[in-house]
Amino acid sequence: MIFDGNHNVPPLPTARPPLMRVAYFINQYPAVSHTFIRREIRAMEALGVSVGRFALRAGANLVDEEDYAEANKTRFILKAGLGELFRCCVTVLLTQPLKVVSAIRLALMMSWRSESGILRHLAYVVEAAVLADWCRRDGTQHVHAHFGTNSAAIAMLTWQLCRIPYSFTAHGSEEFDKAPLLSLDRKLDKATFAICVSSFGRSQLMRWSSPNQWQKIAVVHCGVDSAFFDSPIEPPPPNRRLVCVGRLDEHKAQIVLVAAARLLHEEGMRCEIVLVGDGFMRKYVEEAIRRAGLQEAITITGWVSGDRVKAEIEAARALVLPSFSENMPVVIMEAMTLGRPVISTYVGGIPELVQPGKTGWLVPAGDEVALAQAMREALITPVTQLAAMGTAARRHIFDHHDAIKEAKKLKRLFEQSISQV
Repeated sequence: MIFDGNHNVPPLPTARPPLMRVAYFINQYPAVSHTFIRREIRAMEALGVSVGRFALRAGANLVDEEDYAEANKTRFILKAGLGELFRCCVTVLLTQPLKVVSAIRLALMMSWRSESGILRHLAYVVEAAVLADWCRRDGTQHVHAHFGTNSAAIAMLTWQLCRIPYSFTAHGSEEFDKAPLLSLDRKLDKATFAICVSSFGRSQLMRWSSPNQWQKIAVVHCGVDSAFFDSPIEPPPPNRRLVCVGRLDEHKAQIVLVAAARLLHEEGMRCEIVLVGDGFMRKYVEEAIRRAGLQEAITITGWVSGDRVKAEIEAARALVLPSFSENMPVVIMEAMTLGRPVISTYVGGIPELVQPGKTGWLVPAGDEVALAQAMREALITPVTQLAAMGTAARRHIFDHHDAIKEAKKLKRLFEQSISQV
């Protein structure tokens, strides 16, 4: 068609910006304790980022429908089959032999300082060859690993093989407890950037890295999504129920919680405690409950869905998390978003969340007497005062831990990384 001066020429279509393609890589995904990763991925997608999900394997004991949906979107390296592993390894050997040699050398350097040994690290090279092949085929522009453990090691080896830039989020506390064994400094050195979920976490990564790498470390908080923010706040119930949500392991210190509950019962203050979660320490926690004679007062639910976790928090006056070791517990954010004050410990990044007297109580870790005192105060505090504490808690999370707000920070870092390639 020919247009003359008497016709309006239709405007050219507006060019759309190219879609950013990012791969998330995790050792186990989805997993019952990794809802924060799922939220982050979905927030990134809401911002228009194309996110590929890759993992070595899926977590066990999945109970949440959303986790099943994520599993269907995730490609698992250890389920690829020997034929696919062989194809990917042969491809990289034929096309990039020098890079394979460099990756093997890098894996050996990490193995000398590790607890995993040489064979495990050589297996990382094979897994990295698969991830590199899949990412190249998908047009991936950046790889982001969660946890500074083997996930970050494989992401780094993937970069060595195909030069797709990578980053990782260090969550703690394992990364920081075993930083030299995990070669955390080397992983940061090769990465475009690293994320920590709290200022405490950033300080620990700075502690184990060279000062000339510190500018790479950014704080991006784990976020709480609209499923929690959109829920109307229900005032704390006028009961004597407390809830503890978390894996039954050596970090969460549920046995100290049982000891504190025993002290309260001995002085005649009855309360109900619900332990939401499961883990290898369950038999020890159950034995502590039996010794204390609190079988009627303390219940263990095992692994439950996200909706059930939310319901258990709402049915309690306060959340209790007596941890020995933490960084930035997501369950504390969830409880605060639901308008519940929190009883926890002066550990890791928890003081960045809980403000004593305003949004909850903090006690020294391992001190069952101090924990019992804080629980007593939560049980006798009027509901109106608890509700005011819950409102302040919700405001803090809205201001600092909104999933979309935090994802925007991470997206900018991805954009900067990709622009440097």
